[in-house]
Amino acid sequence: MTKPKIGFIGLGLMGAAMVECLQKAGYEVVVLGNRDRTGIEAALGRGATEAANAREVAENSDLVMFCMGTSDHVESRVYGDDGVLAGVREGQIVVDFGTSLPGSTKKIGADMAAKGAVYLDAPLGRTPAHAVDGLLNIMCSGDQAAYEKIKTELDVLGENVFHLGELGSGHTIKLINNFFAMTTACAMSEAFAMADRAGIERQKLYDVISAGPLKSGMMEFIKNYAIAGQIDLAFAVSNGSKDVRYYNSMSQDLGAPSQMSVAADNALKAAIAAGKGDIMVPEMVDFFSETLGK
Repeated sequence: MTKPKIGFIGLGLMGAAMVECLQKAGYEVVVLGNRDRTGIEAALGRGATEAANAREVAENSDLVMFCMGTSDHVESRVYGDDGVLAGVREGQIVVDFGTSLPGSTKKIGADMAAKGAVYLDAPLGRTPAHAVDGLLNIMCSGDQAAYEKIKTELDVLGENVFHLGELGSGHTIKLINNFFAMTTACAMSEAFAMADRAGIERQKLYDVISAGPLKSGMMEFIKNYAIAGQIDLAFAVSNGSKDVRYYNSMSQDLGAPSQMSVAADNALKAAIAAGKGDIMVPEMVDFFSETLGK
């Protein structure tokens, strides 16, 4: 069968890696980037074509994929005379791989449906290094038939591909996941910093905690930086803060204001206010060490 022509919007680190993976698998790709052209130029060098705007991406592709940072970014590419919505046609599928607000996702989905197109949300787990090799975790939700139609492409990009229910379920689960991840990361970072303050060696603290049920992958990420200076979680504090903020917004929309996310939200915002929004989440250990007691 002929492979669908893919339109891809958002070639940051993750999006660029996904496009490379698709191109290696033989897909023709139409791309649209933003300010940083690094990913665009690399894709063009492998044979991609570049669209002038998001509407052209939709008009010149069979399947449209988004990988953008915020719901505002997504909506800016969907709406308007030059947006994807202006260019989609009946039966076309549009997939958002970013981490977006479920409310925004459902609104876009309804607007796409009014034009006969189908919108799916499919947030991601793992890193750009996994994306290049098609080893992402993909949390897709929305119309089952549309999901089945593009399952081949999702399997090219992902090692573990899930269908999670109605539209917005993927983004909801991703926000819950990232709230829990950032809360755990901040708690472990403070634990190491508090050990410093008390004159306890970080390794000794880790040995005790990791011997019990608290041991987790996130603990290992934080420990590897705190003890060995090794960053395994290349996820910026600014991104973590955005995801916790989105989780809080979602909880408000559900009429169930979050109680547990407040501490992580405050810690990440404080780091950003201190000019550390671009550091990686494991480096929150340093932020806590510098600020505890101040």
